Amino acid sequence: MNKPQVPDFLKNIRVILARPSHPGNIGSAARAMKTMGLTRLYLVEPKCFPDPEADTLASGAVDVLQHAVVVPTLAEALADVSVACALTSRRRELSTPLSTPRETAPELMARARDGEQVALVFGNETFGLSIDEVEQCNRLVTVPGNPDYFSLNLAMAVQVMTYELFSHSGVTVDYLKPEDRSATLAEVESFCQHLECALDDVGYLERRNGERLMRRMRTLFNRAGLLREEIDILRGFFKQAQRFADGSLPPRKKD
Repeated sequence: MNKPQVPDFLKNIRVILARPSHPGNIGSAARAMKTMGLTRLYLVEPKCFPDPEADTLASGAVDVLQHAVVVPTLAEALADVSVACALTSRRRELSTPLSTPRETAPELMARARDGEQVALVFGNETFGLSIDEVEQCNRLVTVPGNPDYFSLNLAMAVQVMTYELFSHSGVTVDYLKPEDRSATLAEVESFCQHLECALDDVGYLERRNGERLMRRMRTLFNRAGLLREEIDILRGFFKQAQRFADGSLPPRKKD
């Protein structure tokens, strides 16, 4: 199976990091984004950028950093956005709808698919988003976790949110699965006939009801859902056993 293509509408989703203080987190966030098919990164007042540490932790996603848009205010990063999600872990006394990434992802993907611009807004590593920054967004999203200890790294939060989005992209992992082919009924029947001959050649059917035994064997192997490769392996074993039985292959000497 050919490798699937990442949907083009994911370009309508941007990740905004507001006032990030650690360049390593910027690089790690870029890596998390690209892993989930997102490439549009906006940085609001980054403390250190560009920076070699960001490049190092971005690994194969340096291109995301190279195309990052650096702006002085969140308002500029949100200028053409219709749905902006503020990622927060604190209780906010706001009427803005609050949901989890899993609950929010379907709507965000639908909006992006329709051509709207969607933003995921993440705050500073230490202080998160300010109340002013949150008020500029029209969605509040919280990653659920342990109420007694909740401490997600910035890049981890980006990874969780972008994964939930990508899970609604329609891209599956089927292309990674081996292309095993199921055996046909005719192939299973031929296999069973070979099995019966092999059992007879090695003397297993002596003083046994061969007809009854083979009925049970056919039921067993038809139920098993054999693959063609598995049948080939077993028939190779049968051939070897038959060669020993008729003397065309001498017994192996033991050490």
